[in-house]
Amino acid sequence: MKLHVYKYQGAGNDFVIIDNRDGSKRLSTKQLNRLCDRRFGIGSDGFMMLGKSKRYDFSMRYFNSDGKEGTMCGNGGRCIVAFAYHMGLRKFEFEAVDGYHKATLLKRSKKECIVRLKMTNVDSCPAHAKDSYFLNTGSPHYVEFVKDVADYPVDEKGKYWRYFFEGGTNVNFIEDKGDSLDIRTYERGVEAETFACGTGATASAIAAYKHGIKPQSSRNVVWEDGKSAKIKGRYVKYDLNARGGKLSVEFIALEDGRFRDIYLTGPATFSFECDIEI
Repeated sequence: MKLHVYKYQGAGNDFVIIDNRDGSKRLSTKQLNRLCDRRFGIGSDGFMMLGKSKRYDFSMRYFNSDGKEGTMCGNGGRCIVAFAYHMGLRKFEFEAVDGYHKATLLKRSKKECIVRLKMTNVDSCPAHAKDSYFLNTGSPHYVEFVKDVADYPVDEKGKYWRYFFEGGTNVNFIEDKGDSLDIRTYERGVEAETFACGTGATASAIAAYKHGIKPQSSRNVVWEDGKSAKIKGRYVKYDLNARGGKLSVEFIALEDGRFRDIYLTGPATFSFECDIEI
């Protein structure tokens, strides 16, 4: 079968994408794994399908590079929004495996977009140990604060924590640089370190707030829950440096421990398109 595919990357986190709004394309786990293979296929951290949605502008379906369907991918979410824009869509409310998302294009061109993507709500960020947390931002994440993250044994430690929690987890190691956070992530499904992880950056920013790390921007706010209730909170923004580029995460931390209006912002860049026989 010949397939027309597109390659995108968000801060070095790369994806093969197809337009499947007509619902005609069905690929096996083996085919998806081969497409993502960096020696025998195109090569990517994951695979996505742009699909139709009965409620929203489109749907996003995400697969890890092992060919298995995955949970939410933040960098993938930004990339599929850029892809939807390049396919002619001009509204960006969509559904993914973790529910509803919406996005705004802060900058746009035929090559690169800067996308601000609303992430799923987070109800808690429990501490796992003195310097670590475990939470779900659409995908499960273990976050640990370390020193000298540039030389940290991410592969060794990532493999250890990968299966520590039931169902498995992604693993993030963070260093506070004062004016930003440096992040390295070991991703499940890829089973290796990736150049960036959007849900991981989101989890790490929330964990940084819980850990008492000073954000790059913050102010007191009053948040309305849509039911006439007003809750005191704090608007917070963190800048993060991944191996493949810069990301930012902003959210409102409510005084009851919940996190709302969570947004991930960063680049989504078109690399190339081609036909491939699979």
